Amino acid sequence: MRAAVITEPGGPGVFRVQEVDDPKAGPEDVLVDVKASALNRADLLQREGKYPAPPGVQTEIPGLEFSGVVIDAGERVLGVSKGDKVFGLLPGGGYASRVVTHHRMVMPMPANMDFVQAAAIPEVFFTAYDALFNHCELIMGESVLIHAIGSGVGTAALQLAHHAGAYVYGTAGSADKLAKAAELGLDVGINYKDQDFAEIIREKTNRTGVNVVLDMIGEPYWERNLASMSLKGRLVLVGLMGGDKVQTSLGALMPKRLRIHGTTLRARPLEEKIAITQQITKNVLPMIADGRIVPVVDRDFPLERVTQAHEYMESNANFGKIILSIE
Repeated sequence: MRAAVITEPGGPGVFRVQEVDDPKAGPEDVLVDVKASALNRADLLQREGKYPAPPGVQTEIPGLEFSGVVIDAGERVLGVSKGDKVFGLLPGGGYASRVVTHHRMVMPMPANMDFVQAAAIPEVFFTAYDALFNHCELIMGESVLIHAIGSGVGTAALQLAHHAGAYVYGTAGSADKLAKAAELGLDVGINYKDQDFAEIIREKTNRTGVNVVLDMIGEPYWERNLASMSLKGRLVLVGLMGGDKVQTSLGALMPKRLRIHGTTLRARPLEEKIAITQQITKNVLPMIADGRIVPVVDRDFPLERVTQAHEYMESNANFGKIILSIE
């Protein structure tokens, strides 16, 4: 099979697209002919040698999601057959023309969707759904602040929160991204380059704050996140793009009885990932199938241009997902 292989830790130029051995399917696995994968921030860190793959997962081939066609199924596989169009989450190896995954980790592609759109769903919608509803228990009528609203996770979280009946605030670094987010349901957009989101939240909420903050920035936003939270507010960290070291007063958490969560998906046990897969299949796919929620695709690169795809992600110019098409 063809794969984009990390030849050594480093910048976007360390990839080489080459032939490698096909993965081997076990009795509960399916072998998928991959049509598309997608980029995530974790891929950039893995390429740099800063985010190793979990045990048993190839470290030299990144990629946390896929869409494609089942070409083989193990003897104990139920509910999935050869020829099925599927998509799903992976612990790694998605930048390749074939992947193996447990049959309970795949989801059927909605009829109204192509492979590029399907590949834009798994990592960001799994992350956003788990963060908002499993960790922060967001409910109708609450308010949420979503940072990096134009990112893949941001656009997914925005739509999920909006359709759950929440009032959504979001930050981005351009008026264009905020305008596009407004089309997806953003109530209040905040340009972090010339506005202080904590001041905006304080003003718009009459100093009560938001119920939930979804953050992937980390250190630069920590103090202002705490200041922006309501009584019994919940903060969930899904990334640390701005840094992971903070000096703070723990006393800031106590008067408002704040809850702080940190979460990742990649290293979780299989059964936990299957449980989230089932939640997405039940609660999110119907809204995607009928068009209420859309996977947002910014740009589609062929696998051979994986270096350019990584350079584009590093520019932070994208609104939504960056796809790798694999034919």
